Amino acid sequence: MEGLVMAGQLILALSILVSLHEFGHYITAKWFKMRVDKFYLFFDFLFPVPTVLNFALFKKKVGETEYGIGWFPLGGYVSIAGMIDETQDASKLATVPEPWEFRGKPAWQRLIVMLGGIIVNIILGILIFWGIRYHSGNNYVTLSEVNKQGIFAGKIAEEVGFKTGDKILKVNGNVPVRFDEVTKLIMEDDAKYTIERNGETKEITLPKGFLDKLADGKKGEFIQEGLPFDIKEVAENEGGGGAFKAGLKTGDKFVNVAGKPVKFYQELAPILMDNKGKTVSAIIDRKGALDTLKISVSSEGKIGIRPNSLLKDTHEDYTIGQAFNAGFVEAFAVVGTNLKGFKKIFKGEVSASNAVSGPVGIAKIFGGKWDWANFWFLTGLLSMSLAFMNALPIPALDGGHALFLIWEMITGKTPSIRVQEIAQQVGTVILLGLMVFAFGNDIFKIFK
Repeated sequence: MEGLVMAGQLILALSILVSLHEFGHYITAKWFKMRVDKFYLFFDFLFPVPTVLNFALFKKKVGETEYGIGWFPLGGYVSIAGMIDETQDASKLATVPEPWEFRGKPAWQRLIVMLGGIIVNIILGILIFWGIRYHSGNNYVTLSEVNKQGIFAGKIAEEVGFKTGDKILKVNGNVPVRFDEVTKLIMEDDAKYTIERNGETKEITLPKGFLDKLADGKKGEFIQEGLPFDIKEVAENEGGGGAFKAGLKTGDKFVNVAGKPVKFYQELAPILMDNKGKTVSAIIDRKGALDTLKISVSSEGKIGIRPNSLLKDTHEDYTIGQAFNAGFVEAFAVVGTNLKGFKKIFKGEVSASNAVSGPVGIAKIFGGKWDWANFWFLTGLLSMSLAFMNALPIPALDGGHALFLIWEMITGKTPSIRVQEIAQQVGTVILLGLMVFAFGNDIFKIFK
């Protein structure tokens, strides 16, 4: 069931993004009175060969344009008369351009058409983040609040020198206000953390290749807010009801479980997993008095409690104008992160296998539970990432077409149809290679 929910969210998100991206090309082409022959969500052929397995799940012709949904569920396209792309045979463009054809229009108009999809994805991304910020405001934890108890250090953080309970004083010489700024700075070169541990100040510099290890996902989490907690609810039957049977009550705090000290909620789960099906001794704090309980752990590593985080959030409500500003900044921060990510890949600090995800990897990010807030956040993020990727100067992508048109506008010379055809073929091979790599990478990670 979780798999279906993941797939459903991915398909809906991609349908929205692809349809609106292609609408950007469609509406600008119509604006300049170009003839649009087809508008398709997904391909009605075996991509990238437009003459193989031609059929659609749905199609309807309205005026001069055929609208449809293809059977090949990757991407989509708008077929504009007189344009060399993956949907057309360049040999058909040897005749004199017609006034209603793409090639018969001025270069500046063709450039706007090629950038239309990117522009719409950017607008969509900004609108989504704007809506999220206006609806939900902004919840965050301040660094000063986290430093009251200290951080929780995951395994990969421990490898580079962090310890649970450390207090973050500075990152790259700056004092962040929000705790989420602390973890975002791992994208920076030579990120340096100034910490306090047991009253002493230390410095930790993230080593080369650290981001690649983190992206691999096998080493666990980096640093998180340490989550001090008490018991919010004790369930009689959940997880075998071990906590209920042992006499645990609302408001109790764990001090030690199975001989290990427990300060944060993140420390409790692995202890219980290590003691599945066993009875553990737990020291608890009940209104300042210590008591020892024997708690049965279920075969799933549960004892039937719900925690109440004692970490305080800061909430900000936004006006429409403030939400727009926040959404605008958040949307373009995605582009900045993509740029930094590409830089890390080219410098060899992050491997392509850890940086590239296919449909399976993206679906997992959506998760197995349908959460509209999470869905729209990820859709906004994907919209900005799609705009960034399409702007890359790779033949067959919008950025590649735009590069030819900018060259034409500067030099006054139009590249020959043969040159454009070869560039399109090279770009298509590159895209196919990336697709195969992304799918293969997904499969490899499943069985890894």
